[in-house]
Amino acid sequence: MQEAMFTFHQGEIPLLVSIPHLGTEIPAEIAQDMTDAAHAVADTDWHLDRLYSFAKSAGASILGARYSRYVIDLNRPPGGESLYPGQTTTGLCPTETFRGEPLYLDDKAPTQEQVQMRLEKYWRPYHEKLRAELDRMKQQFGQVLLWEAHSIASVLPRLFEGKLPDLNIGTNAGASCDASILDAISAELVKGQPFTWVANGRFKGGFITRAFGQPSNGIHAVQLEMCQSSYMDEAAPFGYRQDLAERIQPVVDCMISAAVDATLKLRAGTS
Repeated sequence: MQEAMFTFHQGEIPLLVSIPHLGTEIPAEIAQDMTDAAHAVADTDWHLDRLYSFAKSAGASILGARYSRYVIDLNRPPGGESLYPGQTTTGLCPTETFRGEPLYLDDKAPTQEQVQMRLEKYWRPYHEKLRAELDRMKQQFGQVLLWEAHSIASVLPRLFEGKLPDLNIGTNAGASCDASILDAISAELVKGQPFTWVANGRFKGGFITRAFGQPSNGIHAVQLEMCQSSYMDEAAPFGYRQDLAERIQPVVDCMISAAVDATLKLRAGTS
């Protein structure tokens, strides 16, 4: 396994935070075929390692991508099939930005052979590490929580209408985690915190949430897609806003803490 393909910190509690769109690197041999829009890597899930630093301090394992989703999208199925049939989305090796800008120079989009190479070199090591860490945690704790950390520009007319809610929880319509976990998260969000939220709305969970969330086997997956306006500047150079982050971090912390507590109750058989 090539751990250089990602960053990883092993924790001590039954929580793995996965950040598959954190990466900004594009290898030179791929970058030379790409447009200026691609080099800007605007569709990165910016700064989420910094935003989720509280989870690392609390003992979570943290797995983060090193390479840009423009190289290959770690949260798409290896066959490239759409997770949201009938809706606009980007693929396994995207050729456009979220705003519809071309990522490749004329006739330079990756061939099927190149896509397969990227699957083996970039996609597979991340997924193998996810599986290995979840299996280790499952053996140690019995019940574990996979928290899929994502963020996105709050307004993207090509992908959704209007402004997205600040916090978008996805559990594959309830299939990727025990119902008590989503109930615990929702209970935190109705306590008067200032952010808008929805569960299983436009974003129900990507491939990782759907593939790894197996509540009957003790692995519970929750995706959180956050509006970037809640913690950063959405325009280049995409700066981190400490003043905004300090408002939303406690809310996300409470969400995760409630989800972990619900997971531990399942372990104890008291849920």
